[in-house]
Amino acid sequence: MAALFNSLCQRPTAAGEVWLVGAGPGDVELLTLKALRVLQQAEVVVYDRLVSEEILALAPPTALRIDVGKTPGRHTLPQPEINALLVTLAQGGSRVVRLKGGDPFIFGRGGEEQAALQQAGIACRVVPGITAALGCAAASGIPLTHRACAQSVRLVTGHGRDGAPDLDWRALVAERQTLVCYMGLTHCDPLAQQLMAHGMAATMPVAVVARGTRTDQQVWTCTLATLAETVRRAQPPSPSLLIIGEVVTCYRAPGVASPAQQGVVAG
Repeated sequence: MAALFNSLCQRPTAAGEVWLVGAGPGDVELLTLKALRVLQQAEVVVYDRLVSEEILALAPPTALRIDVGKTPGRHTLPQPEINALLVTLAQGGSRVVRLKGGDPFIFGRGGEEQAALQQAGIACRVVPGITAALGCAAASGIPLTHRACAQSVRLVTGHGRDGAPDLDWRALVAERQTLVCYMGLTHCDPLAQQLMAHGMAATMPVAVVARGTRTDQQVWTCTLATLAETVRRAQPPSPSLLIIGEVVTCYRAPGVASPAQQGVVAG
């Protein structure tokens, strides 16, 4: 692998290009056709830990694969080094696919990588992917908007630059709104406390979705007041998605009939 990497970086050709590609939320069949085409033409694939082996297998067998995945408390490479790696590979003439879970521009730091590439004069193109909020909600049967109870959606991160989230809490507690929190497990307790302190009902429904869209997807439902205890007991894997709002009442566990199917007319 080291020899292949060195040869790719040193070959005397014109500058290559980098594609920032969204791999979607997990299910390989949710990969877009364009993402598949670009991946099949890759010479180097720089990928995150959320990208499945099934998706990686779609790259040419000759392509160099470089794992730069991050886990809580452990980064294979810091972000500035990932940026530099992409520049180096492209300057060596390689066609590089930067493969990210979800969508590159939704909490994927794709904007930072694009800026670094543009500053270095490297051609950079973006292929959007289905972000976790859309994929996980759909796979759980939870509509993010609903005429009866949710006319807007907000996407936030539960992990700020220095750890705990620094959010506009008043804006997040607006009525008839669904809140979707990425990377929210670690700070779910202060997140819930802040939302309740700023006026969100303690009984607001919450869904915790782990491994969304995959065959081993798991969903836990609770309220805002019981979120921290639910996470403590269930120990869902990270990252999991938090969906907060009245739309969570639409969720039905597999095999559980809806009120209509049970002969009950919903009010």
